[in-house]
Parts: sequence; C-alpha cells; structure tokens
Amino acid sequence: MASAFPRCTSVRLPMSVAVILLLMSVTAVQSSQGDKEPVYRDCVKLCVRTNCTGARLLGFESSQPHYMALTGWTCRDDCRYQCMWTTVGLYQAEGYRVPQFHGKWPFVRILCFEEPASALASLLNGLACLLMMLRYRSTVPRQSPMYHTINAFSLVSLNAWLWSTVFHTRDTFLTEKMDYFCATAVILYSIYLCCVRTLGLRRPGVSSMVGALLILAFTSHVSYLTFIRFDYGYNMAANVSIGMVNMLWWFCWCWQNRRTLPYWWKCGLVVLLLHGLALLELLDFPPLLWILDAHAVWHLSTIPVHFLFYSFLIDDSLYLLNTEKLGVKVE
Repeated sequence: MASAFPRCTSVRLPMSVAVILLLMSVTAVQSSQGDKEPVYRDCVKLCVRTNCTGARLLGFESSQPHYMALTGWTCRDDCRYQCMWTTVGLYQAEGYRVPQFHGKWPFVRILCFEEPASALASLLNGLACLLMMLRYRSTVPRQSPMYHTINAFSLVSLNAWLWSTVFHTRDTFLTEKMDYFCATAVILYSIYLCCVRTLGLRRPGVSSMVGALLILAFTSHVSYLTFIRFDYGYNMAANVSIGMVNMLWWFCWCWQNRRTLPYWWKCGLVVLLLHGLALLELLDFPPLLWILDAHAVWHLSTIPVHFLFYSFLIDDSLYLLNTEKLGVKVE
C-alpha cells in the first residue's frame, strides 16, 4: 500500500519508524487535520532530527537539485512532504477519508511545483490575459477613452496571475499573502473600471473620488491583514462583499444598455461565468491522481473567460472611440 504514494527521494525514514507510526495511527486518525496528527508530528520531528543535521544535512544540500534550492525547499520541507504521504497511507489503510495538511489537500510534488495543476492553470490564465492584452493594444487606438484604464487593468490582472502561479508553485508566508492581496486588487480595479465606464467618462471627478476610496480601502485591507491579524474569514468576507458590488454594478450597466449596445451580452455573460464558476470551489474533493482538485478545476475553467471579456472590451472601446468622433453622448 505504501508504494502507491509518492516518496521523497532525498530524505528517507527507517523501516522501523514506519512500523511504529503504523501502530500509533490507531489513536491518531480521529483528528480532522492531518498536520495535527501525532503520527505526522512525530514523524516530522524524527525525520528532522535524523536527516537535517550534521553530515546528513550537508549530503541533502549537495544532492538537492538547483531548482528545488532556488524555490526554497529545505530538508524540513522534504520531511514534511514524506511524512504527509506516510500519514495519508495510514489513513487509507484504516479506511478513513484522506485528511488535509496545513489547510490543503495532499498533492504530488512535480519538480518544484507544490500544486502542479493549479500552478499550470494560473500560468495559462496569465498567458491568456497577456495574449488578449496584446490583441487589445493592436486593435484599439490609444485615443480611445478607455484605452489607458483597460491597459492598467490588464497589468493588474497579469500581476495577480503571476503571484497565483508563484503561490501554487511554492506556498510560503510571502507568496500566500501576495496571492491574496493581488486577487483583491483585481476585484477593486474591476470596480474602478466599471466606475470609469459608467460615470467617469462624463464626470471624471467622480471616478477620481471612487478611485481614491478604493485605494484607501485596499491599503486598509492589506495593512490590517499584515500588521494586525491575518484573518482568513475576514479576507473571504471582504472579497465576497466587493465582488458583489462589482457584479451588481456591471449587471446594472448591462441592463441599462441591453437595447443600444449589441455586444452587452458579452459583459453580462462574463460576470455570470466568473461568479458561477467560483461555485466549483464548494466541491472541495481530494485531488484526482493527487494532482487535480476543485481549486485547479476552477482556475482551468476561467481561462476561456479572458477571451470573451477582452472581446467585449475591444468592442466597447471601438464604440466609444467612434461615438467620441461623432460627438454622440456616451451611455
């Protein structure tokens, strides 16, 4: 049974330790989180004490691939990785559901990628965003009223997908925070984008005020989570709240312009898809083949949305450019 699970090749545990851990698992499997299990904690302690000091540590560092060292994988991390699979094997042998470790499902590590499917999906989202940003720049003249605002939105989105890729490659204190903060920045900038489109073209002062308030909100949000307390529940509630504002504002604009703009449906469909696909997160199942989980499926499903959204942005920017030339009132 143990041979079915991935094992770290650079750090090994003696067979006697595995036998002891198996005996200990009888009382340990009642915990809901794998990293809280005594079997897991004792395994990590013993592995670190045996393999991560003195000559064995030097041997580990000398044999570790460069890409692992560059991404910050340590001897202790390898111990945690191997002990995670040892604990998973014991859970399955006893017929229990696979546990999570440190708030995440167990994933096979491929090269240096901690969550390979989510990392690949984030990278593909970033590439789709980059491709459509370049298409937008090549199709829409710089004179279009929304050109610079949309270009800035593209850069904010690219930055978010970059940090999402980094975070799913290597989960650390810094990469986790950057992933969360950059995702919040995208939602807030989408609100600003909507504000400029609906109000700012006719009343620039209004969009400037809203932009300043959004910057203040983002600064306060990041400051609280960084210097006071990183509260996952608060972070989720904050993002859901601003996400609802973003959704409702865009929907109101779509409804208002459904009879005058033939491409309005693209924006409405994008908003529906983004919020509907987010429900995939609720599935929350153990990874298929220890690679593909609900979070990865969600990220994969959002890749085509970039093409539809930028198709809307291109159509709308060209419309605005033409109406400006004709001196027509913008709605």
